[in-house]
Amino acid sequence: MATLLVRCRSALRAEVTLVCSRTMASKTPVGFIGLGNMGNPMAKNLLKHGYPVIAYDVFPNICKEFQDTGAQIMESPADVADKADRIITMLPSIPNAEEVYTGPNGILKLVKKGSLLIDSSTIGPAVSKELAKECEKMGAVFMDAPVSGGVGAARAGNLTFMVGGVEQEFAAAKELLTCMGSNVVYCGEVGTGQAAKVCNNMLLAITMIGTAEAMNLGIRLGLDPKLLAQILNMSSGRCWSSDTYNPVPGVMEGVPSANNYQGGFGTTLMTKDLGLAQYSATDTKTPIPLGSLSHQIYRMMCAKGYAKKDFSSVFQFLREEENL
Repeated sequence: MATLLVRCRSALRAEVTLVCSRTMASKTPVGFIGLGNMGNPMAKNLLKHGYPVIAYDVFPNICKEFQDTGAQIMESPADVADKADRIITMLPSIPNAEEVYTGPNGILKLVKKGSLLIDSSTIGPAVSKELAKECEKMGAVFMDAPVSGGVGAARAGNLTFMVGGVEQEFAAAKELLTCMGSNVVYCGEVGTGQAAKVCNNMLLAITMIGTAEAMNLGIRLGLDPKLLAQILNMSSGRCWSSDTYNPVPGVMEGVPSANNYQGGFGTTLMTKDLGLAQYSATDTKTPIPLGSLSHQIYRMMCAKGYAKKDFSSVFQFLREEENL
């Protein structure tokens, strides 16, 4: 009985220690750079979990919104690095990422040695590896952690993070990423998170185009779109584009197709990601005929006025093209 009591007390002390350590960790400020469609809800989820956020974005109106929620706003990425030794970046393109990290007022100008820098942008394996080298020169640790799930999952904190970097640092990264996502997967060395994301988004583009084509054909054959979607989603054609993010207006609520394709994941960004897939395929001599065709379709969409619409607007693009 005495032995059991000692064990119970030891377990209780261990639990209290763990809770205290988590509480202390939550009081350590976290830097967040890039408060756009995805970064905005991600940073808000960090705040909800008790992390003081030190933020920066190029758009002053977004910064004002975050200041009102209790975040501390800095004037540059370098200023964020001066105040926080754990920083998450969520940026729309390779030039943005390079500017934020290595630019005149970039993170590496004032980064502290030992800082953990987590980049959730989608910039491809090669760029992540180059940024990791620059960060290593300054004594900082860089990890790539691109996300999947879209704006809805970002708001709900249900993102999937694909993480590449030094395995010993994964636990520290996961502590923050689990505040914003329900799945945090270690993929391997720096760049492997980006590799997983590029493959995922190429498949997403292919299935979205396929779903749009199937729905369009079915409608022209006289099928009710809601009925067709129901059939697809109980059959072998089911996919995320059909059952969660259907591209046909009126089929689902709460998705961009129900809001004139506003919000969500922009056609420009999908085109950019497909370009990264094309580059990676060329670099590795990998045939991607459907990925390449998807890239061309989304490039045409950008040229024909769909650049700022959600990528599911490929359905609308196909409907307009058939009338030419």
